[in-house]
Amino acid sequence: MKIGLEIHVALPTKTKLFCSDSTEEAHEPNVNVCPTCMGFPGSRPTLNKEAVRVAKSVSIALNCDITNRISFIRKVYFYPDLPKSFQITQLSECIGKGGFIELEKKKIHLRRVQIEEDPARIIRSEGHTLIDFNRSGIPLIEVVTEPDITTEEELRETIFTLRTILYYQGIDINQEIKADLNISLGTERVEVKNVTGIKNLISAAEYEISRQNAILLNNGKIEVETRSFDEKSNTTKSSRKKESDEEYGFIFEPDLGFYSTEDLETTPVEMPTRAAFELARSHNSSYKTILELIAFDKDALGILYKYEKKYDFKSLIATLEIAKRFNETKDANVFEELLKLVINGIAINQETVNKIKKGERIEIRKFSKDEIDAAILEMLKAEKDIVKRYSKNKNVINFIVGTVSRKYGIQPRDVIKRVEILIDTLQKVEV
Repeated sequence: MKIGLEIHVALPTKTKLFCSDSTEEAHEPNVNVCPTCMGFPGSRPTLNKEAVRVAKSVSIALNCDITNRISFIRKVYFYPDLPKSFQITQLSECIGKGGFIELEKKKIHLRRVQIEEDPARIIRSEGHTLIDFNRSGIPLIEVVTEPDITTEEELRETIFTLRTILYYQGIDINQEIKADLNISLGTERVEVKNVTGIKNLISAAEYEISRQNAILLNNGKIEVETRSFDEKSNTTKSSRKKESDEEYGFIFEPDLGFYSTEDLETTPVEMPTRAAFELARSHNSSYKTILELIAFDKDALGILYKYEKKYDFKSLIATLEIAKRFNETKDANVFEELLKLVINGIAINQETVNKIKKGERIEIRKFSKDEIDAAILEMLKAEKDIVKRYSKNKNVINFIVGTVSRKYGIQPRDVIKRVEILIDTLQKVEV
């Protein structure tokens, strides 16, 4: 199985790619429009320099070779969302070539990163179709991967990692990811077009893999085609035969010419994947855990860098998990107080966090193993049924763990260990 992606990402610019209309979300259709983004005859595009700068920065983050002289082409096709009957995009002289997205155990190689305009939005309803041109001309980059993805888990990891990189580049990751899936189980490739959202992307891949596999098992032939994804039924449906490059009639865009990218300055940005790899290697820790903690939280990465050499790293990670649960990664002083409590085995709840934020002193009292065991045994004797049911259902101890950890301010994981040992002891006594 081979999967390639063409991922479309809107760039954070104030104006559109080829005109001065606003990219802000409008409350009414067709208000952020002009003759250029509506494709009126005689209108001419003017390139947004900031869009090219951001695209260059993202391309560097994706390990691409930057093209010093870029140009644009016309991708010709006839569809209601493109009134001029072509989309302005890039091909051979695109902003970034090659590159890769680094996963935990492999690299997903890229073909290119290209700049292009977003078409208008088509709104279909019963008996009619509407077009909203507010979106027309929004600057996009398209990240085109090689067919290096071989499992659904790799597909999830690729999208997650890319979104992490985009977040650190200042791109709004709350926008829905829109992508085209290219899936091949044999020699023929099927494209699933314009899938919006990560959940839908995974569902579309699952269905299409299953569909193609069933055809091959019955000695059938996979048709080379473009399909669409139906969110309601979680299925893909045939749209049209797959176009070839020749059918798109790519031609040079004469209204734009050539542009140099060498004078576009980009600010170096922290790479979350690289940071996670280095921290995991330095502290013999889990890359996946670290990346998930810092993925969409620059403050969390700053905390790790600030305290990694001052405190035990495992305690640091445990505290960061707690701090994120209570949305407390911005204040380093609050975090350090939480860290001291965790190191001393004190359980953290919302009340504890509120006291720290108010500057109140948290009393750290260490209970002996005998005191904790006595409290647990008292509850086990009162709830004898728990001991009997434990072998079949480990979750029956949750009530005891929660009660003891809250009462004595002990980390639940420490209580669980003692409960398991004491239940084992009681079971042996009963035998």
